[in-house]
Amino acid sequence: MSALRNASIKSSSSISYALARIFSYPSASPARKMSTECKFVQAPHKLLVIPGPIEVTDEVLFANAHPSMSHMSPDFAQVFGDCIRMTRQLLYSKDAQPFLIAGSGTLGWDQVSANLVEPGENALVLHSGYFADSFSDCLQTYGANVDQIKAEIGGAVKEADIESALQAKKYKIVTVTHVDTSTAVLSDIKAIANVVKRVSPDTLVVIDAVCSVASEEIQMDAWGIDVVLTASQKGLGTPPGLSILVASQKAVQVFENRSTPVTTYYGSWKKWLPIMKAYENNSAAYFATPPVNLIYAFHASLTQIMQGSVSLEQRFKLHQEVSRRIKKAAEEVGFKGVPLSEDVQANGMSALYFPDGFTASDIVPRLLKKDVVVAGGLHASIKDKYFRIGHMGVSVVDPSRGDIDKIISAVKESLAEAKASKQ
Repeated sequence: MSALRNASIKSSSSISYALARIFSYPSASPARKMSTECKFVQAPHKLLVIPGPIEVTDEVLFANAHPSMSHMSPDFAQVFGDCIRMTRQLLYSKDAQPFLIAGSGTLGWDQVSANLVEPGENALVLHSGYFADSFSDCLQTYGANVDQIKAEIGGAVKEADIESALQAKKYKIVTVTHVDTSTAVLSDIKAIANVVKRVSPDTLVVIDAVCSVASEEIQMDAWGIDVVLTASQKGLGTPPGLSILVASQKAVQVFENRSTPVTTYYGSWKKWLPIMKAYENNSAAYFATPPVNLIYAFHASLTQIMQGSVSLEQRFKLHQEVSRRIKKAAEEVGFKGVPLSEDVQANGMSALYFPDGFTASDIVPRLLKKDVVVAGGLHASIKDKYFRIGHMGVSVVDPSRGDIDKIISAVKESLAEAKASKQ
């Protein structure tokens, strides 16, 4: 396969009817319509397999090029409303409230910290890597009293430790990073939610799912999860820039019953809740301008995820299979996974220790020369000892692209070249 993702991989990309319908509006002049006959192929580029942003489909990138539209138009309101409904369905929820706001996944932390935790209240953060420290910092910025339970590097927090902490103190929220991108550790959010419901049922369960939505199963209603926060650029297969948060009705009620003013302006649910409700009713409303083109791209991706030929259940299974394949191939040539056991390994990414005697400078530049873009280490304690590969979204569900084969061969060849250079 060519080193670059070029047009020979896929001769054309026809826009499906489900996607094309959002590009044509009876009220628009011909100059403002996107052609439903367009066959769009992305420009040649290196294969992006960091843990987000990830590769996006031609249809999604094409949708991002939608002609400029008013965010108050009925046409856009319908598309935005579809996104709200499909986001809810993706998390297996019937009545949770999505918030789709311009921003990065980090904005989700601010929303939780400002809308659900009042100054002086207690928050328990389960630590499986870098991003728990960041979430803690955000909570403290808004006045929360934060305790952490820290797992060893590569491990997940034990349920017994969570139970003990909940028995010792009353917490407003418990937060857990579903997949910590710094370690590729997968936490068992279903089991954690069960512990919280049993020991402290009033405590809200908040999931940082930036690196897990659409690559790991999340059943929000059935598992008793109160908040799922994520972003557009990882498993959701959309360019960066959209903060996505979904709150249970229990969480919304907690917000509505708070006794102190919300401590943020832009991220205030007092501002955004009526906006989201209006758009879901296909009626535009205004607080701040949404990222219109990004919403079109998100709509295209959600349509592929929720209505495509690969079901959600098949999607999760494919991520599991590809994850095992990449990890096994890497381990066979001497790499070692950062997660301490298979049951805490993420399915949408891998974090791999370099073999003894090798560093990032031996491997990562060689991968780049093969047009495979990976990520370096992030966890401060082991930063120079490992690297990270993202394997989620279209690279997983469309095997005809050959992305996974390319990753595996590039990793093996890069290590072999590094070994030869040291002889």
